[in-house]
Amino acid sequence: MVIDASDVRRRYGETVALDGVSFAVDAGEIFSLIGPNGAGKTTLIRALFGTTDAEGDISVFGRPPTEVERGRVGLLPQEFTPADRLTAQELIAYYAGLYDDARDPEAVLADVGLADSAGTFYENLSGGQKRRACVGSTLVNDPELLVLDEPTTGIDPTGRRELWRLIEGLADGGTTVLLTTHYMDEAEELADRVGLLADGKLVALGSPAELVERHGGDSRVVIEADDDRAGEDALRKAGYAPIDTGRHVSVPADATEIPAIVERLSEAGIGYEGVAWRQPSLDDAYATLTGTGAHGGLEDGGETPPEATTTDAAPEGRA
Repeated sequence: MVIDASDVRRRYGETVALDGVSFAVDAGEIFSLIGPNGAGKTTLIRALFGTTDAEGDISVFGRPPTEVERGRVGLLPQEFTPADRLTAQELIAYYAGLYDDARDPEAVLADVGLADSAGTFYENLSGGQKRRACVGSTLVNDPELLVLDEPTTGIDPTGRRELWRLIEGLADGGTTVLLTTHYMDEAEELADRVGLLADGKLVALGSPAELVERHGGDSRVVIEADDDRAGEDALRKAGYAPIDTGRHVSVPADATEIPAIVERLSEAGIGYEGVAWRQPSLDDAYATLTGTGAHGGLEDGGETPPEATTTDAAPEGRA
């Protein structure tokens, strides 16, 4: 077992950041902690690696967090921003210089897909390339455990997919990955298991498929009706049970029922712009468990509670 956390608790004054969180991460798996900013993800990462105090029992590689050999872990904080006027090669070489037995920076650049951009200044890299360079800085010590806190926040869809492939490749090579994210599709794509965090509590734990099956609800037909209220009334009279989602008309139904649903709307004189069949997702599971969607009202950025302090000693914020 790589990480074992039991009944982890942390308060900042009156703010409860972590409220009895327990989970474990096995060697070689991708484990994702998911939830909106403020759910407790970053505080939990800091507790796991000894940069903030917390109550409860935590071990990493069977040892207290502050006693773990530094070379066994690579940690990329959410707010890590290197100097703009370092090239990708200089950035990787700088962090390689912090370790006695570091990997060859050229090999690291190749691993993260930046061999052809080694001489490009960080400020001139694309969003996806910047995050790959940052991940590269965590790989110079060839870590057994890679911890990525919101690694794709603020980058474009192409950059996100590039980073996903990189993370998958690292896991295939035997690296254990602990990933925090508020993107449910990211967790579904990457994680072997996920922990759903809300208000400092771990509300569910399991594989994405298990959680969707257990808590995601039914598949549904979603209609962009000209008049949502009239559309719901018409389908309710026809024996359907529309779900109040606050947007569009949503009806629990199999894809084969689309023609009948469309016919009922036509008979009632309800116009519509689009009809789609939607399977339940991890976001639906999260909404069921917490009463809110994971993306509702989210802002990109950190989640450090008031009065929070850390003791990250690594240069430029990278541990």
